[in-house]
Amino acid sequence: MPLETPPKTSPPKNFIPLYQAKTKVYPRAIDGVFNRWRWLLVLCTQLAFYGLPWLQWGERQMVLFDLGARRFYLFGLVLYPQDFIYLTGLLIISALSLFLFTAVAGRLWCGFSCPQTVYTEIFMWLENRIEGDRSARMRLDKAPWTSWEKLWKKGAKQLAWISVALWTGFTFVGFFVPIRELGGEIMALNGTWQLFWVGFYGFATYGFAGYMREQVCKYMCPYARFQSAMFDKDTLIVTYDSARGEPRGVRSKKVDPKAAGLGDCIDCSLCVQVCPTGIDIRHGLQYECIGCGLCVDACNSVMDKVGYARGLIRYATQNGMAQGWSRLQMLRRVLRPRVLLYSAVLWGLCGAMLWSLGQRVPLKVDVVRDRATLSRLVAGGQLENVYRLQIMNATEQPQRYRISASGLQGLQVASEAEVSVEPAQSRWVPVQLHIPYGSAEAGSHPVQFHIDAVGGSDKVTEKAVFLVPR
Repeated sequence: MPLETPPKTSPPKNFIPLYQAKTKVYPRAIDGVFNRWRWLLVLCTQLAFYGLPWLQWGERQMVLFDLGARRFYLFGLVLYPQDFIYLTGLLIISALSLFLFTAVAGRLWCGFSCPQTVYTEIFMWLENRIEGDRSARMRLDKAPWTSWEKLWKKGAKQLAWISVALWTGFTFVGFFVPIRELGGEIMALNGTWQLFWVGFYGFATYGFAGYMREQVCKYMCPYARFQSAMFDKDTLIVTYDSARGEPRGVRSKKVDPKAAGLGDCIDCSLCVQVCPTGIDIRHGLQYECIGCGLCVDACNSVMDKVGYARGLIRYATQNGMAQGWSRLQMLRRVLRPRVLLYSAVLWGLCGAMLWSLGQRVPLKVDVVRDRATLSRLVAGGQLENVYRLQIMNATEQPQRYRISASGLQGLQVASEAEVSVEPAQSRWVPVQLHIPYGSAEAGSHPVQFHIDAVGGSDKVTEKAVFLVPR
């Protein structure tokens, strides 16, 4: 007996879908001031990202975060885990910078410098060069897979995307493993974890920039959700001048819009076509807007063609639009107390961090007591405590250090008083401290180790305790 097809039923009126069907966005290429700024920042950021791992500083890589050796090389600096405070300071400065930029002009970071935006722009450029402009890409996607043109263009695009993604993953891992050694290991198919991370980061770049694109900005990025807490009515944002543009409508260039009862917007939808996230800025501020300004470039180009004044879509503030302020009046309001406070704190932190780096002593010492031998009597009537000192040379030259101690009467170093440490290396040194027996009361006594660079000015003092048994 044949199965009956169940009747189709429409969802109830109060039905709420759990997800929104994704409609592919086909951004249109546009030239203009903001587009040129975006490409300038793409060029600067990628020159830094792809180029820094290949630059040398003496005999080593200029920028290298060597996790295995627990040393970070940053130009002429050698940082150890004990310098973690600088990473904390850098993260705080980055967060405050984000708050400042957002308070001043919205999502500037998202629109111009975010890695998701940068790599999406690179992948879209490759797609545009291979598959053609917006209309050509739409036609190609609708064409059947039996089309030879579709096969070779899609294949060439995938090859280009995968090449860029893998090179990006290779470069990223090259900040943590010397990139020249990494290249040799990959060619020899050695280094399992390096191969994994090259593939992982390359796959993430390929997926996010090639396919997910605006979905990352709209649904995955937390910044899109909490940005409204950093906005106010004096924040510069991409704004559509509805008072000037409405009512919108198509018209001939010869028609006077005022006589026809129309605004300046000719409803060409070019501002929607160029938007990377596919929104219509004419509907007002939306959290999906990344502030890239491409709709401004598109609208200005249309205004030039029809002979209207530029600025129908522009960077402006909500207060400025509501009260009809000039651009100068809006810029004056941008320098409000919150912005000035962010700026003062940011400059203060930057100055403090630079001062700290300038005053930093390239010598680190850790003191560990030898738990196997806490305290003992030795020949000559001396009471001995044994310690282990980890001396870290954070310079690029071999150093010789002198060890001394103070804090108790008759305290002296009974072991080797001078040690050598290779450039950017650390060394564990056993140290014995002696005092005459009976010269100190029983108990724990504070002492200090002094480590001085022989022939240099670097000097470190570390605290310890000397145990006298009962």
